[in-house]
Amino acid sequence: MNAIYVENLVKRYGDKKVLKKVNLKIEEGEFYALMGPNGSGKTTLVSIIASVTSPTSGIVRIYERKKAKELISYVPQENFSSPLLTGKENLIYFGRLYGFSKNEAKKLAENILKKIGFSEMSGERVSDYSGGMRKRLEVGTGFFPGTKILILDEPSTGLDPSARREFFGMLKEINEEGKTILLITHIGEDAELASRVGFIDEGRIIIEDTPEKLKKRSGLKNVVNVETMIKSEKIANILRKFSENKKVLETEKGYRVYCEDPEKEIPDIVRSLDKIGCKTMRIDAEKPSLEDVFFKLTEKSVIS
Repeated sequence: MNAIYVENLVKRYGDKKVLKKVNLKIEEGEFYALMGPNGSGKTTLVSIIASVTSPTSGIVRIYERKKAKELISYVPQENFSSPLLTGKENLIYFGRLYGFSKNEAKKLAENILKKIGFSEMSGERVSDYSGGMRKRLEVGTGFFPGTKILILDEPSTGLDPSARREFFGMLKEINEEGKTILLITHIGEDAELASRVGFIDEGRIIIEDTPEKLKKRSGLKNVVNVETMIKSEKIANILRKFSENKKVLETEKGYRVYCEDPEKEIPDIVRSLDKIGCKTMRIDAEKPSLEDVFFKLTEKSVIS
């Protein structure tokens, strides 16, 4: 059964078309990641699915129903829990919004706090929570009975590695309960955890498959990760000489170079950079990431 069904979805803002006949089917119980850069239309798409925004045209069905907002727990990028309330008070409030009585909401809030490991902090104000704790509390709304779909927009932004592991462990538990997850992200490592990934660019879903099949379809085999003290067009031009199709992906710390034989190319890369006075802070070979696959298909950085 389709938990989410989208057909020929179009969204315009004035003369600008943000979504261009998007088609998407997500099965019940699936963990689906939608990956794309800022401005690709991914946030607009999920806000329409969650009934926060209306489409210009097209069809959106949730479990074969046109309007089923009550089946969705939507966690946007911005925090929505009240910093003036405690964790428990926030969950009771959300439970009441879902239609539970005060006593039911209280019991459900206590159970959810146990599941997310917040029992001892249930009486603390959310203003005292870390960013990771606050996001976990908000995602905890996905545990309320009756919600069948959890939609998350860039949930791991700003989380440290430890908080991120705990966060995605909780998502796995929610998914194992049979709930459908739609994750919006520009981080390949997050998308890797999904059972299926779709790439969205310029308002269209251009390809979708499992993470491993997407990598195979890209044809990429090896990547040389080069971290440098500085970045410049001169450095990028040197690295392009070693890369397939003369393309390199700029990263936060350096560049990604696509090589057939990294063991052969790495010494030559180091020597070439040394000649222009560029010291490599780190250089090693890696398997391609989903960011690399996106770049190969679109010639765009997913973090742009």
